[in-house]
Amino acid sequence: MYIHNLEPVLLDFGFIVIRWYSLAYIFGIILGWWLGKKIIKHILKNINIKFNIKDFDDLITYLIISIIIGGRLGYIIFYNLRYYINNPLDIIKVWEGGMSFHGALLGIIIGTYLFSKKKNVPTLFLLDVIACVSPIGIFLGRIANFINGELIGKVTKVSWSVIFPAIDSLPRHPSQLYEAVLEGAILFLILNSIIFKQRYIMGTCSCLFLIYYGIFRIISEFFRQPDIQIGYLFNLISMGTLLSVFMIIAGLIILNILRKKNEY
Repeated sequence: MYIHNLEPVLLDFGFIVIRWYSLAYIFGIILGWWLGKKIIKHILKNINIKFNIKDFDDLITYLIISIIIGGRLGYIIFYNLRYYINNPLDIIKVWEGGMSFHGALLGIIIGTYLFSKKKNVPTLFLLDVIACVSPIGIFLGRIANFINGELIGKVTKVSWSVIFPAIDSLPRHPSQLYEAVLEGAILFLILNSIIFKQRYIMGTCSCLFLIYYGIFRIISEFFRQPDIQIGYLFNLISMGTLLSVFMIIAGLIILNILRKKNEY
């Protein structure tokens, strides 16, 4: 059993505060940026697509804006709509927390679509690259969630349980770390082993990201405490599980269309 005593703030200079969560975003973007360029160079060797790799730098700006807007709106709509209807000024208080992965995902898809149309490149080509680098940010983000003592797990008796004193004195599953491993490390290995294969079919990694992330998130939700303002929908499933089911269905449908199109 471990008693959580980690601080969400790494450094506090008074006029500026450096938080672990902010660093997770920054390093996730930097590492994803670096790996994304390597993946693009590899893909362009095997697929005839005209794409200036320097344009990927511009895409990063689109993605940052998409993540912030999509993640925030997703949290408001999916997780706490009533509160923000009554407190509309709190919508802009992103620094107080409240971001949704599924909302950020929708934001990324829309932002990437708009960028791809502007640059006249296939949307799935860019989404495949993003799908392969996203687990880096997810991994770091879940580690930051653990450090912050948020998104806590359910009460358990397992030997590796964690007590979060800021919440209560009950031993809980470190569900944030489960998600870091499943949605971050394992998903990263799966997708990158596929993208670097010689016979790469555009759109495959995008679909598999939806499918595998959805599966891993549903598994993690079994160990994660549901959001207090929502609880379980229909007294059965969490909001994260419901949204992940839609991800899996969408991934399977699109993957089936790609298979028929490419006859593989």
